[in-house]
Amino acid sequence: MLDSDLLFGFAAGLAISVVTAPAGVSGAVFLLPVQLSVLHVPNPAVTPTNLLYNVIAGPGALARHARTGALRSPLAGLLVAGALPGVVLGAIARVHLVADADLFRLCAAVVLGPLGAWLLLPRRTRERIRPSLPRKAIVAIAFAAGLVGGVYGIGGGSLLSPVLVGAGLPVALVAPAALLSTFATSIAGCVAFAVMSLSTPGEIAPDWTLGIACGLGGLTGGYLGAALAPRLPERLLRHLLGMLALALAVLYAAQGLS
Repeated sequence: MLDSDLLFGFAAGLAISVVTAPAGVSGAVFLLPVQLSVLHVPNPAVTPTNLLYNVIAGPGALARHARTGALRSPLAGLLVAGALPGVVLGAIARVHLVADADLFRLCAAVVLGPLGAWLLLPRRTRERIRPSLPRKAIVAIAFAAGLVGGVYGIGGGSLLSPVLVGAGLPVALVAPAALLSTFATSIAGCVAFAVMSLSTPGEIAPDWTLGIACGLGGLTGGYLGAALAPRLPERLLRHLLGMLALALAVLYAAQGLS
């Protein structure tokens, strides 16, 4: 890995997280296309490298939530319990079933498309109140999100937040729980890929130096984004990110199908 790639990875992690943090979206969702299409991280190593970004970038926000006691909620435990086995199975599926680059681009399109549509929905539609979900349903949703997150490389938190908020749970409860789930599953995913790389041929282990560089950028950008949040128009950020996610989904779908 060239020094220029590491510097670009740091800058990309910083710039993406500055924009996504105020909008309540994980920077990992948009960092993976940069690694895949700009830095040309090989498949399937791009997935654990993106998970490594979450591991490095996440502790700052987690520390803030820990001081308020938000991480001790029952929801956080349910999400971690459901998502952990999901992300391990997702990592196995990524190596053995979704190793093909075109197939992975189709999977990325499936993740980015619905996320982009959710970001473009009006707030009153995204946060309408519905009856609370039962515990088993929350665990099942977390498992599914972890499975998809293990394939794509986001840990699942960015998928859990739209679903749980749309189901009527308050954002203040969902955000820290989803963040803790993302952090825990990202660690588990990195370990799973590293272990599989010992016995499976190909580029499977994370690109440790690039993942750390991107993560340090994300850690810095997350702090800056949190500080700038009151001054940035959240609606505009969400719409820009939503349109970007949809555009990337269309691009990857076209590339995968071609």
